Amino acid sequence: MYKMRSTRHKNGSALVLVVLSLIILSTLGLGMLSAAYGVRHKAIRLKNEAVAMLAAEAGYEKAVFWMSQQKDLLGSLQQGTQDTSGALSFQDGGCKYSVQFYSYVGSRPVFKIVSDGSSGAFNRTVEVLMVQAVSGWDMGMCRVPTGMKSTSPVYFANGEVIDMPLHINDLKDNPDNRDIHISGDPEFMQAATMGESRHTDGSGDKYADVMDSFDNGIYFDQPDNKITDEDSIQSKIDRFRDSTAAQYKFTPKGKAPVPNPNSAVQLEFFVEGGVGKVRVTNDCTVGGYQRNGDDETYDFEIKPGQSDVTEFRRYDIYSYHYMPEDAEADGQRFTVPVEDTYVTQSFGGEQSEPGGQIFVDGDVIIGGDLDAHNGDQLIKGNISVVSTGNIWVADSILVDGAHKGDGTPSSENPNILGLIAQGVVKVVDPGMSEYDEGGQNQYPGPPAEINKAEYVPIGRQDPGEDAEEYNRHLPEQMIVEAAITVGGGGWGAENVQRGSYGGRKEDGGNQDKLILHGTISEAIRGVVGLIGGDGYLKYYYFDERVLEGVLPGDIWLRGKYIPAPAGWSDYRTGK
Repeated sequence: MYKMRSTRHKNGSALVLVVLSLIILSTLGLGMLSAAYGVRHKAIRLKNEAVAMLAAEAGYEKAVFWMSQQKDLLGSLQQGTQDTSGALSFQDGGCKYSVQFYSYVGSRPVFKIVSDGSSGAFNRTVEVLMVQAVSGWDMGMCRVPTGMKSTSPVYFANGEVIDMPLHINDLKDNPDNRDIHISGDPEFMQAATMGESRHTDGSGDKYADVMDSFDNGIYFDQPDNKITDEDSIQSKIDRFRDSTAAQYKFTPKGKAPVPNPNSAVQLEFFVEGGVGKVRVTNDCTVGGYQRNGDDETYDFEIKPGQSDVTEFRRYDIYSYHYMPEDAEADGQRFTVPVEDTYVTQSFGGEQSEPGGQIFVDGDVIIGGDLDAHNGDQLIKGNISVVSTGNIWVADSILVDGAHKGDGTPSSENPNILGLIAQGVVKVVDPGMSEYDEGGQNQYPGPPAEINKAEYVPIGRQDPGEDAEEYNRHLPEQMIVEAAITVGGGGWGAENVQRGSYGGRKEDGGNQDKLILHGTISEAIRGVVGLIGGDGYLKYYYFDERVLEGVLPGDIWLRGKYIPAPAGWSDYRTGK
């Protein structure tokens, strides 16, 4: 009997253990299944969230590409002629994106991209504030016209200093050669970007032997500047014209009987009593000097009406100019404070900071007589000058206020000048105005008297008692502090001659210095000087204040847009 009870007790205990084990194992199984389901669910959620984020970023990239394709982004948004939104679809998700105007930083437009990505129940949104990239020196091509349909490489020379970001568009030449040309060891002190690839189609390295010249590197395959796009430039200029005050829009009608006449407005900047002023002389007539052949100088401009820049023409370079003899009495010559020209750009209920604007449907001369202003042209205020023709620089141009040790305006200096021309922007040859009574001078200089017109000297009068008022020179160190945009050719110096011909008139030698504090955007390179010959050596320094929107008018033409500082944000919605 005892043994039977013991056996039964053991069998009952075993059953209990089995049941308990089953319960424990079932519980563990359910727990594992629940954990596995949770892990799977979390994995699906993380995957969907990652896909949503990637989709939003893809929409952002698509929006940036769309922005880069616009001839004039602000104009496209203002006119509403372009579809500013779009969508992308993927296997596991998609996105919707839009581009809109946001605000101004100073006078610099800021745009906003909103891209909503989705995958399953999850949404991620990317919002980015974008600004147009600004380079120090942009060029359509690093070549100079040498004939009506020909160009030649133009070299950065030994001893030159280029302390500004550099960008060169892709030339798309065949065979594919390097798009920058270097002689000796110029100093490139900031990064360079190239529209072309570093390598040829055959994987050859075009840049291997010049990479050491760029201490801050070269970035390849970058979007082109639109400086060679006539429609882009026209859109910018039209908006500038329409926003300029009526009394500072000029269409000069110079009538002086001179050879090769060009109608122009003369602008002279100075400071009087602590106030920045500009003296305007309308209806001037520029006597132009025209070459007969292609092989004398580099004074070419782009022939208008081309989709690709392949044809050029000579233009009449500045020789001298006259104003109407009754200009002051007739109100054609007057002086106003620079701030009187101030206006604001306005879009979408937002306004830019006020800045000066002068628009000239014709040519512009900047500079005057040393005796009139007791020194260089001096800018106090922030002002841009737009010309549908040429802008001739006939004196050094400085901005008032504090400067840094390298000579560039300091960051807190509010004074700046912008020069935008659909023709060329060039430093004149002061020797072209020289004239002798016997008429033996090689240049057709100004006659001593002319009916109903008064000769207007520029620059500095030559020393000596016998020097006539039209015997002129520019300073040995020609300093120009301006942001320069050249739509019809290049920035440079006129009458730089090649071959056996004589050169432009210099002061103190045949290799003076051209010092630029600002920016340059030029459709094709303009000649500044010849290596070992006449003209100037380049010393160019970037005015970083342009990044802060201090320059009036929206004149920038880069096809690249970048996030504004602290302009990126992303967030998620959904479960």
